[in-house]
Amino acid sequence: MPQRNLASWNTMLSGYLYNDQISNAVELFDKMPERNHYSWTLMITCYTRNGEIDKARYLFDQFKRSDTINREIDKACWNAMISGYVKNGQLVDACKLFDEMPDRDLVTWNSMLSGYTQNEEMGMALKFFEKMEMRDVVSWNLMVHGFVEVGDMDSALDFFRRIPDPNVVSWVTMLSGYARNGQIVEARSLFDQMPQRNVVAWNAMVSGYCQNSLIDEALQLFKEMPDKNSASWTAMINGFVCAGKLDEARNLLSQMPCKNVAAQTAMISGYIQNKRIKEARLIFDLIKSRDFVAWNTIIAGYVQCGNMDEAIKLFKQMPQKNLVSWNTLIAGFAQEGKMDTVLRIFEEMGERNLVSWNSLISGFTQNGLYMDALWYFVLMTREGKQPDQSTFASGLSACANLAALQIGKQIHNLSAKIGYVSDLFVGNALITMYSKCGRITSAVQVFNGIDGCDLISWNALIAGYALNGYGKEAVQIFHEMKNKGLNPDQVTFVAVLSACTHAGLIDQGLTLFKSMTEDNSVEPLAEHYACIVDLLGRAGRLEEAYKLLIGMPIKANAGTWGALLGACKIHRNLELGKVAAEKLFEFEPHKTSNYVLLSNIHAEAGSWQEVESVRVSMKDKGVVKQSGRSWIEVENQIHSFLSENLTQPRTGEVCETLKMLVGHMRNTVYLPDIREFFN
Repeated sequence: MPQRNLASWNTMLSGYLYNDQISNAVELFDKMPERNHYSWTLMITCYTRNGEIDKARYLFDQFKRSDTINREIDKACWNAMISGYVKNGQLVDACKLFDEMPDRDLVTWNSMLSGYTQNEEMGMALKFFEKMEMRDVVSWNLMVHGFVEVGDMDSALDFFRRIPDPNVVSWVTMLSGYARNGQIVEARSLFDQMPQRNVVAWNAMVSGYCQNSLIDEALQLFKEMPDKNSASWTAMINGFVCAGKLDEARNLLSQMPCKNVAAQTAMISGYIQNKRIKEARLIFDLIKSRDFVAWNTIIAGYVQCGNMDEAIKLFKQMPQKNLVSWNTLIAGFAQEGKMDTVLRIFEEMGERNLVSWNSLISGFTQNGLYMDALWYFVLMTREGKQPDQSTFASGLSACANLAALQIGKQIHNLSAKIGYVSDLFVGNALITMYSKCGRITSAVQVFNGIDGCDLISWNALIAGYALNGYGKEAVQIFHEMKNKGLNPDQVTFVAVLSACTHAGLIDQGLTLFKSMTEDNSVEPLAEHYACIVDLLGRAGRLEEAYKLLIGMPIKANAGTWGALLGACKIHRNLELGKVAAEKLFEFEPHKTSNYVLLSNIHAEAGSWQEVESVRVSMKDKGVVKQSGRSWIEVENQIHSFLSENLTQPRTGEVCETLKMLVGHMRNTVYLPDIREFFN
């Protein structure tokens, strides 16, 4: 432009804000030769929308010190800052700024009220509403919407009836609230009472029927609509998709006069949910003007199908990418275990949010890279990002698998400091972490401190008792859970049967296994049979265990045959051990421990020719015995020891200590077979 005025600069600034290009907006704002209240308001809104509330406040304080601003029109900046605090959940700061504001208007009052209603602080919202110096229908609608959000439909209806002059928004808010709460009859009654219905009201009622799986009623109402807009068609198409009627949805989409990207994306999403990715791609290719949602939906579809080559190809074709695009790729490659690729993508991102960090950390945890997970947990906090439930759960899971108790305690303390200690998701992760670190008492304390324990909490505690050898206590907790009205699931029975196995509670284990189907309607999995095979095998009832295994109504897996092979090793049953080993080799031809177990059984029977045969078989199949590894946490540092690495610090001391411990074990009444520790 040869010449630019203030309106030109503000329009460009507004464009960057609309397209979430924060860095460009900041650069442009800094270059502006002059600014007015609209410039400042846009930039403050830009920061608050991006969650950078501190930068927004710094700008707001600069604005207040500016002498060039007309004080009669600066309310917009105050309102933008208050609204920013509200949207970021900082009600205390919003309230403080509200009290400091020299001259408030109706927007100010409604902004503050929306803060209370959006954050579901309806008690405070009610008090604030009563002392409002000015109100309009927006104020009343905010209260109705707030009560709808917390599920208090009686209070919502009371406020709705008190509105002096309700508008369409008032009616639709109430109608949608009833529909969301499953009160579709009340919603229809309200719809029929409306003095005037616009297309928004019709759309709300159609969506209400769709939300409650009343697709026929929705279609009938859709046909009766005097006027339809793109939202009407999209709501009905989405209703068919949610009902699983994809052919009807596709037919309706073909009839849509002016197809929009929202309706087409709904169709793409439906195909993806039903793993019909080729048909989803056909719809995507027909979209003339694709938005972020359309691009991200189809990329997520390929990720779900495990086709990362096509996902990355589409990602590269995107004209612009947002955080969802990057995060979808990170999650997809993490699922495939390609953490090097995940890390490269993460480092290429210009901007990261909490989801980016969580996807990376959980990816490391899921792929067994626990040290990396903890390292990036630390880096995340150093960069000023506050962990949430998902971050804490991943970090605690890493600690559990490393038995890193001290680091786990620090994460526990951090979660308490931030306010997540009573969170159910974090609490369940803490129970598992303390259990796997051998601190069952601490796990119980966490369990007792959780408000409203769910089935996962009980399962974690039962598994914790089982893991630490407290079989009787695990069974007791199982019965306590049932007495409280919670129905056990398959995970529960794996935990409690495992507890019985390790504690030698044969009768109780068999009784519980029988009660799975008879009393609890839980279908046994191969994991449950493996527990019972292990239970019988440890007790020396090998023939009974074998008959149970071969008589299973479901296909046996490596776990069931592995349990039998382990029992054969304990009781030196060579013949049955060979049968179990051969079956195991079919499932896990390259797993070292199976060959080692069979070799040991032959060795104890004195069949050295068979021992050599097993070793030759290992060599022919390319099976290499992995070196033993152990680790210990000392002063927040995890020390790892590899059995064949004699160059590690203080190796001599470690070996001497090991000899001393072996000597102590030999002098005890019970002497285990030490040889198996060195095989």
